[in-house]
Amino acid sequence: MLKIAYSDVFRYAVPEKHRFPMQKYTMIPERLLAEGTITSANFFAPKRLSEEEILTTHTAEYWYKLKTQTLSTKEARPIGFEMTPSLVDRGRYIAHATYECALYAQQYGVAMNVAGGTHHAFADHGEGFCVFNDVCIASNLLLNRGQAQKILVVDLDVHQGNGNASIMANEPRVFIFSIHGAKNYPFRKQISDLDIELENDTGDEEYLEILAETLPRLIKDVAPDIIFYQSAVDVLATDKLGKLGLTQQGCMARDEYVLRQAKAANIPVAIVMGGGYSENIEDVVEAHCNTFRIAQRLYFGEAAD
Repeated sequence: MLKIAYSDVFRYAVPEKHRFPMQKYTMIPERLLAEGTITSANFFAPKRLSEEEILTTHTAEYWYKLKTQTLSTKEARPIGFEMTPSLVDRGRYIAHATYECALYAQQYGVAMNVAGGTHHAFADHGEGFCVFNDVCIASNLLLNRGQAQKILVVDLDVHQGNGNASIMANEPRVFIFSIHGAKNYPFRKQISDLDIELENDTGDEEYLEILAETLPRLIKDVAPDIIFYQSAVDVLATDKLGKLGLTQQGCMARDEYVLRQAKAANIPVAIVMGGGYSENIEDVVEAHCNTFRIAQRLYFGEAAD
């Protein structure tokens, strides 16, 4: 069964014209249920990260400031959301959901988080709508608990996962692979294990060629026990913050290629959503829903039982 992490806590109150489309966290599950791609049985409610789990990845000072709501205005501003206790709580659920998805992926081949992909959070600070780094926390928990020995992160968000690169810079058991826009946030990039930078307006054909030239070799060379796949949809040509030129069809082909490669190699894959900022929320939701549809079809057949 396709296990999907979802909680109402994922949706955080933001001002009406905020550029983060928070309503997608309601619209994605509703659409997938309405069309019969999944049923309510596919969803699980994630648990919350413990303090001990947070400290596997984030500094004690940063966690203390989050816990006591004592981040300065200057420290909180780059996160991009109003700093409240519920925002911190939200991040704890999202990050633990990604860890639980990894465990379900080991059982079923694939699992998905309706949220997640908070790859701009560093060990000692948050930025870019990211408070905790879910994939890095999940990776550290898997490694620490002997549930994985080698991890591949395939980050196809249009923005480089600078937090991922920084946190895992000295962790040889986690390989960070990122394809992202060269002339886009973060303007000061970190160094991942493999970074591929794309020029503005890169379209479907070139993007998919680069992916096909790179991913099979990485899977072979890294030989991971598990893959975390950041399937962000800010690569779309319609994206306000993206600057690339992918179509909905190209985005679907990307997702299908990644999942087919993982499945062929018999490597579990935990999928997190990452960003998507198209003017029309329909473009964002439809592209995210396509990722779920592809996972359901490839691993479990056309529709949920």
